[in-house]
Amino acid sequence: MVTTPAPIAAKAPPLRTGRAIAVLLVSAFVVVLNETAMGVSIPEVMADFDVSAASAQWLTTAFMLTMAVVIPVTGVLLQRHSLRRNFFTAMGLFALGTAIAASASVFEVLLAARIVQALGTAVMLPLLFTTVMQLVAPERRGGTMGLVTIVTAAAPALGPTAAGAIVSSLGWRWVFIIVLPIAAIAIVAGALWLRNVTPTGAARFDPLSVLLSAVGFSGLIYGLAGIGEQHAPDGGLASWIPIALGVIALLGLVLRQLALRDTDRVLLDVRVFAGRLFTMSTSTIVIVSISLFGSLILLPLYIQQVLGEPAYVAGLMLLPGGVISSVLAPFVGLAYDKVGPRTLVFPGAVLVTAAMVAFSTLGTQTPVGLVIAMHVVLSIGAAMMMTPLMTTALGAVTAKLYPHASAIVNTLQQVSGAAGTALFVTLFTLAATASGSSSPLAALAQGVDTAFGVGAALSAAGIVLSLFLRKPRVVGAADARPSGTGGEMVMQGDDSQP
Repeated sequence: MVTTPAPIAAKAPPLRTGRAIAVLLVSAFVVVLNETAMGVSIPEVMADFDVSAASAQWLTTAFMLTMAVVIPVTGVLLQRHSLRRNFFTAMGLFALGTAIAASASVFEVLLAARIVQALGTAVMLPLLFTTVMQLVAPERRGGTMGLVTIVTAAAPALGPTAAGAIVSSLGWRWVFIIVLPIAAIAIVAGALWLRNVTPTGAARFDPLSVLLSAVGFSGLIYGLAGIGEQHAPDGGLASWIPIALGVIALLGLVLRQLALRDTDRVLLDVRVFAGRLFTMSTSTIVIVSISLFGSLILLPLYIQQVLGEPAYVAGLMLLPGGVISSVLAPFVGLAYDKVGPRTLVFPGAVLVTAAMVAFSTLGTQTPVGLVIAMHVVLSIGAAMMMTPLMTTALGAVTAKLYPHASAIVNTLQQVSGAAGTALFVTLFTLAATASGSSSPLAALAQGVDTAFGVGAALSAAGIVLSLFLRKPRVVGAADARPSGTGGEMVMQGDDSQP
């Protein structure tokens, strides 16, 4: 077997960390914002290209599938290629896809453009997380990760609202036209301010691992999305076929990675799960993601179908929660640096669970203001959890495992989002269909209540897991950044980490 050599620092002038992180943050915000902005554009796309809703939905489904296939591969990409090369690859692909989408003359070209956009997005997110862990000292990571959480929390919430305003006044193409110059500016800023100071090392792709990963994660995403989109109790049985194939492929992937351990061909180093702290933090991230994504799909359905509000009102009702979450994220990060994860995650988990319980009481006459208040409570709780959980999970592994840990966490978030959507919509559909109520609106409300009730029980598990969290341990020097002289980083997060 070929043993993976220690990472080496790239030979380049010292990097101004603040500027580098700012470039990556803005770039990641743009790509994630565009990821969720397409949903409200689908009706206009259907009319322009004369395609069905089933065909148009592939604009979002294909994006998710591409992310699920590419993100696991980024662990190797971030190891073997420099910071600048990965950045320009990600933003170049995203900008190219955006330009093609803005000028697409047929639906098939637009769909291909979304896939190209997804390729860039899939590289950018793990690149941001990994670079923060490599460049920012452990005692300051919480504050920086708080800014990162703005990307992962605010952009998805702002995307549909911003796109709704653009589409209603200018048309769907302007969703891409407006983003394109911002992407170009980010590329120029990267050329000026990014330097190759993050460590690189030998890493090779194992074709079988890539195949198993692609089949496994795409099978799960496709199958879960299929369940979430069903409209009848027995309409999604076929969805279990890709799910079963995905599970089998992922089991094969785990066995393959264990067989390749200590070589330069490992795709996702699953030994990160040997650390209790990483496993606990990641498990809690999965729980929170399921609740958040489930809420994002079900609340608009409730607001439109039960309360009878138009789509743009539904988007505006969810906006305050997204804004508050964005404002809180940096302060939560700074608090993490002082008090650690448990003090923040535990009350956050309580708030998320309380919000889910409150959502399970929604009815046909629930005031709009009360729904907004419930969503704000959910957003505050999530903001208190996500930054500490991300920082703890990535800080709980050794420096050489940062790319693998980042790829795993980002992939699990994608799968969790699909799982949350599938779980909530399926429970909603089944409960509404089985309702004995003579009122269609009351039946729909009962479906909403059932889905959120199950979500509340799931969120309660996050309360329990939060009790086992602690701040990752730092061994040796306090600064885990590259020394600039080729030395290896000194971060050691978890006593049980191999």
